[in-house]
Amino acid sequence: MKADLKELELALGHEFSRPELLVRALTHRSLANELAKANGESQSAEANNERLEFLGDAVLGLVVAEALFTWHPEWHEGELTRVRSGLVSRQHMAQVAETIGLGEHLRLSRGEERSGLRRRSTVLSNTMEAVMGALFLDGGLEPVRGFVRRQVIADAAERLALELRSGEALGNYKSALQERLQAARAGAPIYRVKSESGPDHHKQFLVEVRLKGEAGQKGKPLARGMGRTKKHAEQDAARRALNLLASGALSPGDEAQTAGLRTSGAELAARSEAGRRAG
Repeated sequence: MKADLKELELALGHEFSRPELLVRALTHRSLANELAKANGESQSAEANNERLEFLGDAVLGLVVAEALFTWHPEWHEGELTRVRSGLVSRQHMAQVAETIGLGEHLRLSRGEERSGLRRRSTVLSNTMEAVMGALFLDGGLEPVRGFVRRQVIADAAERLALELRSGEALGNYKSALQERLQAARAGAPIYRVKSESGPDHHKQFLVEVRLKGEAGQKGKPLARGMGRTKKHAEQDAARRALNLLASGALSPGDEAQTAGLRTSGAELAARSEAGRRAG
């Protein structure tokens, strides 16, 4: 185990003063449960990596947000939020885990070892978050910052930003909004450019999304968004409308429609979190 830990510490760029933290971060609950049963004990919350995963998730989000905020003063809140979501997603963190060979160091029960759990993206990403928690507890934010900037962000942030500016690959908020409105029978969303500003090489579009009104009526406004292209601004407007629906701050229809939209918003909030973790 010591040799294995040294190899992993090299990949993490940090030598643990409390190596037991790293061991715990690598310990799946299946093994902790197996060991507890063998000793005739109940499993302790400190015996597996799930508490460290909880901490590491928060630390990871903070460090990624700090780096993006510092490195990209030209990015707006929407760009920062969506690039961060891509970087901390389950899919991306599983890829980071694979890059450093984290799966080889997982501590699993005999049964789960045979099941192929070691290669599953969910387990890899959860363990990667637990390792971030262990890094933080052992050395503070600096070792986490170093690893995140080398392995989690690297050139991925720029790639995600390019996809964002093209209006692709970082989540189709327009489709999500249309689905929520249709599910609540509140009508279809329509988008209108309200204004354009800035020089041709750095334009900003202001777009409003509304519910489609009856004949001769404008329909109820939902939200406005901005972007460097019309497509980007429409996605931003849809994102803001979805956030308002999720919080219950937006009520675009009658009581029946409003109830449906709020339910959809609550589901959206839950699904958004699940989607972030699932990648």
